[in-house]
Amino acid sequence: MSGPPAFVLRGVTARYPGGPPVLRELDLRIEAGERIGIAGPNGAGKTTLLHVMAGLRAPEAGTIEAWGRPLRRAADFDALRARVQLLFEDPDDQLVCATVGDDVAFGPLHQGWSRDRVGQAVAAALERVDLAAARERLTWQLSRGEKKRAALAGVLALDPEVLLLDEPSAGLDAAHTERLAELLAESAAAMLLVSHDEALLRRVATRRLRLEQGRLVPGDGSD
Repeated sequence: MSGPPAFVLRGVTARYPGGPPVLRELDLRIEAGERIGIAGPNGAGKTTLLHVMAGLRAPEAGTIEAWGRPLRRAADFDALRARVQLLFEDPDDQLVCATVGDDVAFGPLHQGWSRDRVGQAVAAALERVDLAAARERLTWQLSRGEKKRAALAGVLALDPEVLLLDEPSAGLDAAHTERLAELLAESAAAMLLVSHDEALLRRVATRRLRLEQGRLVPGDGSD
């Protein structure tokens, strides 16, 4: 018997102060292991959707559940922080420590993992994104693509069950975009993948949706 879906959103409405709704009574169900690709024009609300699911923005209406548990307060989202990880579009919004290794270790350390376990997780995550040799480098000295890969390593280090990915291939060259596609296609995590990269969506997503007028509709057209 299969378990509960990873996420269920029902009737979610969200807006920015003084503006019209960005998400309008939006419904979404993500099964465990499902990889959903989200397309849509700039300003459609794709990033807002990810932030609502990560607990960074509270909806004004609707309900959110993760693995059958209602998420109503910030503490509910905090309790799932290791299981649900968000990759920001801009890596400068995600990197918080001086060195690459310290940044990747930040999440696991705050989950109370042992030093040995953290060290193993950091090494494995950096290897997966081809940054093993950059462990002691300063994050502010990295190129844009390197920053993106370091941020991804920080997300992967926690081995989350759900990945919320905002334009993960932005800033990556062709070789590292290919490596990203391989990592995501091989992952057992459920994921919501927001991207304008049509090739990446075709490669990774098991289901395709578009965000239009604040609601998700079936579709695989590119923008």
